[in-house]
Amino acid sequence: MEAKDAATHFAPELHIPKGTFNVDFYIKFGAIEHFRFCNDDGSIHVVELEIAGAIFHLHETMTWFNALEPISAKGVTSVIGLFVPDVDKVMEKAMQAGATEIKPAQDYDYGYRQGMFRDPFGHYWQIQKKI
Repeated sequence: MEAKDAATHFAPELHIPKGTFNVDFYIKFGAIEHFRFCNDDGSIHVVELEIAGAIFHLHETMTWFNALEPISAKGVTSVIGLFVPDVDKVMEKAMQAGATEIKPAQDYDYGYRQGMFRDPFGHYWQIQKKI
């Protein structure tokens, strides 16, 4: 029998500014926190979160490999595509948690329903499902 975590899957690492103490947006959005490592001043070094089985990490910006987070980069550093059963419900939950809507949910000719928002740290999320 294979271990639960033996399956291949993505776990994006989203960078946040050094000195970040609060990532409550993600908990309000529905993420479960697995673990958190803090710096001596109490700011977040790394936190592992999960949304319905999709694991991702928030990590303070690391300069040793020129990592950027969206605010200091003054732009989009990546788009996180999250497939869900109900796009509209997840988009609404994101707005209630403090996200900014970029594109409302709608159906596209290529067979997807998608909506996009920006989280408080500037990361873009594309919420989607095949229709």
